[in-house]
Amino acid sequence: MDPLSAAGAFEITGLPMHPLLVHAVVILTPLTALALMLGSVWPAARRRLGIVTPLAALALVVLVPVTVAAGEALRDIVGRQPAVDAHEGYGRMLLPWVAGMLVVAVAQWAWFRWGAQKATDAPRPGARLVPIVLTVLAIAVGGGSTVMVALIGDSGARAVWGGLVG
Repeated sequence: MDPLSAAGAFEITGLPMHPLLVHAVVILTPLTALALMLGSVWPAARRRLGIVTPLAALALVVLVPVTVAAGEALRDIVGRQPAVDAHEGYGRMLLPWVAGMLVVAVAQWAWFRWGAQKATDAPRPGARLVPIVLTVLAIAVGGGSTVMVALIGDSGARAVWGGLVG
């Protein structure tokens, strides 16, 4: 048995923890994506954010599986339904996207902290491409993560409210 799915592990005062965790993911994912993209193109933002962007991405890599596990616990309470299954399917797709944000955020932070200066001091072939590749990757994983959160949220809202409102 999964230790995270122990009885009551995903409840606070008898209420399911999934909605609370979801709100943290919904806020942190686009903010991290925005910080990652801004850090790619705006040096002042990159300097101010520093290690914060990789740490936020790391928090998401931890938070997303916990949120999925809390959702599974809630699904066991409400039962399997097509809308809930669709929401769960989308939810499981988020972890690779936020893991991608973590990899790019760490690479971006490390490059601009150490690699860019070394490339300036001793120019190497391809060093000019690194910031471009990091920018493209930041836009891809940041945008993909944000789109996934929107899809997950839409399917979750339909699962909860679909039978009550049109």
